[in-house]
Amino acid sequence: MEGFWLIGERIVKEEQQGSVRANYGEQIIAQLSKELGKGFSKRTLWDYKKFYLTFPNIKDSAHMCAQLTWSHIRLIMRVESTQARDYYLQETAEQHWSVRTLERNINTSYYQRLLASQRKDIVVEEMQQKTAEFQQDPYEFIKNPAVLEFLNIPTHYAYNESDLEKNLINNLQQFLLELGKGFAFVARQKHIRTETQDFYIDLVFYNYILKCFVIIELKTDKITHQDIGQLDMYVRMFDDLEKSETDNPTIGILLCTQTDQTIAKYSVLAENKHLFATKYMPYLPTEEELAEEIEHQKQILTQITH
Repeated sequence: MEGFWLIGERIVKEEQQGSVRANYGEQIIAQLSKELGKGFSKRTLWDYKKFYLTFPNIKDSAHMCAQLTWSHIRLIMRVESTQARDYYLQETAEQHWSVRTLERNINTSYYQRLLASQRKDIVVEEMQQKTAEFQQDPYEFIKNPAVLEFLNIPTHYAYNESDLEKNLINNLQQFLLELGKGFAFVARQKHIRTETQDFYIDLVFYNYILKCFVIIELKTDKITHQDIGQLDMYVRMFDDLEKSETDNPTIGILLCTQTDQTIAKYSVLAENKHLFATKYMPYLPTEEELAEEIEHQKQILTQITH
């Protein structure tokens, strides 16, 4: 998040030192987009500029911004009132609001209604009831696609699951931020011993908001039904051998380079609400590419939920 802010700062400072021509800012954006390359479209850079202008003293709110996703930040930047922005920023970070919860609260003027009400407890209770499904829905906490540009994997490099796992562990803090809210690292190559065999799960996390373990299996090529079957077995095994009575059912995520509509529709993915296939993008996509990929993943999700 700090990197986005620094790019915005650079744009603003170059504008201030440059020409007074009305289109000079556009020229800087175009030049910087070309300089930074793939993933830094003009639209994206305009957003980074707005991010800097909206939060010029980033040090005052850096710890809160670091806990939010870029989707959260973009929603908060639309709020005109400085006081309302600061409120939504703080509450989203402290209360772990999902993107849908934040969006609903902004659209329904939650902050203004809270200020105007003499019974703030009623306003808060109503909000919590209306957003409860957003806060406990695993779909709200699992990103698809996941953007892993921080791994700096060359496009021509042929890597395997072991390489990917090692790289993710070496960049664990950034990976946790990309995973979303509430994730804590538990284990790598988690050893599960049964009466007949030994198994090793690539990565294990715990989500303290959903109150459940999240196991992640890595795949560096196209997903297969065998991969889904293995993940399903690991989730059942983890629930039986590792999960406590106070934990919610374990969630399994297959992190792969390409999802598949047919497998989503006809495999156990369609039956088990605790299994997910998530595509990862090893580079920073443009806003347009990301929007297109999100829409594609939503279509695949439709195959599962309908």
